This record gives sequence, structure tokens and C-alpha cells, in this order.
Amino acid sequence: MAKITYVEHDGTEHVIDVKTGLTVMEGAVKNNIPGIDADCGGACACATCHVYVDGDWLPKTGSKSAMEDSMLDFAENVEPNSRLSCQIKVSDELEGLVVRMPESQH
Repeated sequence: MAKITYVEHDGTEHVIDVKTGLTVMEGAVKNNIPGIDADCGGACACATCHVYVDGDWLPKTGSKSAMEDSMLDFAENVEPNSRLSCQIKVSDELEGLVVRMPESQH
């Protein structure tokens, strides 16, 4: 398990224990976190699970695949630290991870 903090666009924080092996998106959906809709169910086909990963955590979340990079073209307010949470696998290494949702996803 890893404790992950999901921060809504208005600053509301949700600290959740997410089981290793799930994705950051699955942790959000299973815990009804607002701002992560995951319309495609985690197939990297919609960008409704767009999050900003705090800079210190980017190396630990792995690199973006070409498919993820392509899907981010459909997201609003993309930043260099933008990721699709369905593409971030939870591991013990991600204990303390902080992700923020863009305002466009509220």
C-alpha cells in the first residue's frame, strides 16, 4: 500500500491508502475522489484522469508512453508535469505521492 494525496483544484485534499499494483486512477475511482472521472476505465483513451504530479515525484512515476503523450493532447491546461493517472502504477516507492487535479476537471 502507498498513501497518496489527491488534491482537488480548490485545494481540498484526500489522503488515501492505495493497494500496490493498482493505478493512481483506480485508487481515486474506488474512493470516489472528485475530479478523476476515468471515462475510459483506464484504457488511456480519454484523458479524464489528467493530474499534475508534484515535481519531486515525476522520476518515480516513470516516463510517459507515446500513447499517454498523445492522449494528453486532448486534455486542457497541460503542463510539463501532467500525467494520466491511469498510467501511474502504485508501488511502495510512491508512498507519499501528491497529485493535483486541474480546474477543468471539477
